[in-house]
Amino acid sequence: MKDIVGIVVEYNPFHNGHLYQIEKIKEKFKDSIIIVCMSSSFTQRGELSILNKWDKTKIALENKVDIVIELPYAYSTQSSDIFAKYSIELLNHLKINYLCFGSESNNLDYLIKCAKIQINNKEFDNKIKYYLDLGINYPTALNNALKDLTNYEIKEPNDLLALSYLKEIYKNNYNITPFSIKRTNSYHDVLNDEDIVSSSNIRFKLLNNENIINKVPNNVYELLKNKNISTNYFNYLKYKIISENNLNKYLDVDEGLSTRIKKEIKNSNNLDELILNIKTKRYTYNKISRMLNHILCSFTKEENNNIKKLEYIRILGFSNNGQKYLNEIKSNLSLPLLNKYDTNKYKTLEIEKRVSEIYSLLYEDIIDDEIKNKPVHLN
Repeated sequence: MKDIVGIVVEYNPFHNGHLYQIEKIKEKFKDSIIIVCMSSSFTQRGELSILNKWDKTKIALENKVDIVIELPYAYSTQSSDIFAKYSIELLNHLKINYLCFGSESNNLDYLIKCAKIQINNKEFDNKIKYYLDLGINYPTALNNALKDLTNYEIKEPNDLLALSYLKEIYKNNYNITPFSIKRTNSYHDVLNDEDIVSSSNIRFKLLNNENIINKVPNNVYELLKNKNISTNYFNYLKYKIISENNLNKYLDVDEGLSTRIKKEIKNSNNLDELILNIKTKRYTYNKISRMLNHILCSFTKEENNNIKKLEYIRILGFSNNGQKYLNEIKSNLSLPLLNKYDTNKYKTLEIEKRVSEIYSLLYEDIIDDEIKNKPVHLN
């Protein structure tokens, strides 16, 4: 039986570091099937994807990925724990036996220890509650609790995501073996000019008209070289906030924040300024960004409560080997593969369609491809 390797990705955009990860997987598992679970039009940090989901799928397949599945907007724009829960569950449904992820520390033993200590552990839960009650944000509370219990700190973004992936694997007893690849660059470093840099670094360079030709594969460069990635949707968001009477209905808008948002929208000139004006010790930049995205896309708490269970697996694309593997396992799948685009049957898909329409309005028209729901097939 082939090794089936899963990766959780955003590819915003796909770069040399992602290619390096795939090449390392192919070195370790020569005849493997690589399945990526990919966020769609917006990312886990609430940012708009500078390449649409169909272009990202084609790029992945052209760089030796075998199957691309969608992590729906409803899950991909939430906290790392929710993001991880549904992405790992989807990959498990497709029967992966390995999960690969990047890690700043690359210390898998410590990451596993820190993940397992969070599962059904009252002492850990009490530590988290203690630190949250001090008014600090969750990532800081998590790091403090882990330091108290393990004497190990986890602060970097990839390590924090890895922790969420591992927690899901061990909490659910998934038959998945994790392995990490050392991440050599920082997400926050936008000035690094080496050939392998972060996606945020590349987006920064594109916005400042800097050359990225050595930092991404050729197929990515061809799509991005003449693309205007400046997405000023602040006025759309401002209109939505001003015209909405009840912001509390939207996901992540905690009680009391509505008033603060209404006040600061009048004092802000752009999205970044608004986030910084709302941000407090309790709320991180990323949490505020996700929250504002949920307002923009009308994603409510009620909707979120209605999509707690996965409804389908959506295949965005596959290679010949990927198609063969899907044909081998499809009769044993416990979730349906999405064939007919039925928003009446699937609540998560109804949300995805709305978000695709908003993405099409703000940035790039994808709605025809979205509704046709025809996977990219790379021969």
